[in-house]
Amino acid sequence: MLVFLQNNIANILIVLALAAVVFLIVLSMHKNKKKGKTACGCGCSSCPMASECHSAKK
Repeated sequence: MLVFLQNNIANILIVLALAAVVFLIVLSMHKNKKKGKTACGCGCSSCPMASECHSAKK
């Protein structure tokens, strides 16, 4: 097991770094969704999916 870790430490570190970046992106998207911000960054006036994205809150 130790030999496997020594031979693949670079790959393991890269995968962990990428997983952390993906986690932070998803966390940021979740926070923005809760704040009511759009994902695309543009206005919703000309968006055909505006009613789906910002439906009336119950």
